[in-house]
Amino acid sequence: MSPTAVEITPAVIPAAVPFKGAALAIGSLSTAQDGKYQALISDLESSRPVERQMLDRLVDGATSLKASTYASAHVILTQSEYISLLPNISFLLSQLLAGLAPLGTLNLHNLSALDDLSPLTSALTLSGFTLLNTASSTIIAQKPAHSAAGPLRLLNRKKTDPAKKKALWALSSYAPSTPSIDPDALLTDADKARPVPTCEPVNPSTPRRKRACKNCTCGLAELEAEELRHSKVVLLDGKVDGSAVEVNQGKEQERLIQAAKAAPKATSSCGNCFLGDAFRCASCPYLGLPAFKPGEKVEIDFGMDDI
Repeated sequence: MSPTAVEITPAVIPAAVPFKGAALAIGSLSTAQDGKYQALISDLESSRPVERQMLDRLVDGATSLKASTYASAHVILTQSEYISLLPNISFLLSQLLAGLAPLGTLNLHNLSALDDLSPLTSALTLSGFTLLNTASSTIIAQKPAHSAAGPLRLLNRKKTDPAKKKALWALSSYAPSTPSIDPDALLTDADKARPVPTCEPVNPSTPRRKRACKNCTCGLAELEAEELRHSKVVLLDGKVDGSAVEVNQGKEQERLIQAAKAAPKATSSCGNCFLGDAFRCASCPYLGLPAFKPGEKVEIDFGMDDI
């Protein structure tokens, strides 16, 4: 029996549809009713798996997205819904940025009815997206690619030779051609003299210091003494019907000094001279002194704070 030739026809294998990463489709009740949300899902499901979410659940925080999961996210809303979303769009964009994989894209559809797209593009930029396309009907933005964190080796500090470090900061020169200089020879007698503390002459037209310093040389001490001699203070009688008397401050100081010196030998016929101004009469020679005991030395403050 002679062999029979058999013709084998190879089977035709259909070309595989290119596979893309998982997509996230976000819509609303309005776009679901007019069929645009379903049309978007049908177009995406032909080439990739699609996860469906409603806008209100994401904005209200009722659901959350898995981190770095989606290759693309698609949002389709009506014109009024885009406008009402603007106050809360930063929260939605932060969720989408976290849910997208590195270099993943965010697509905002159905924007042809909006007159101004700048609020949306500004919000995308502030949220960390990179704008790829800002057509009249669709905005496409991309999540930046971030490199994975890795360990970084820190180099140890190089050890320095103490001798080299000391030579670096040495003030003397080891070059034989450079002559050495005696630092004391650079100073004059005026430089070595102890400075006498002085201050500038007092200027009456400028705000002056609170009080003259010790060993004043600018004339402020003399000016204060002159003002003290001519200044006046008011003595108030502590009684209910007491009066006020204006006296010269310098003379009043002298009177108090003399009264304080005479206080250890003081005698009082009424017994109130030792008790203080509240009990003394108007003609008491010890008026203005603090209360003291008979024979006790009286010390007063010349700052006139109690006058």
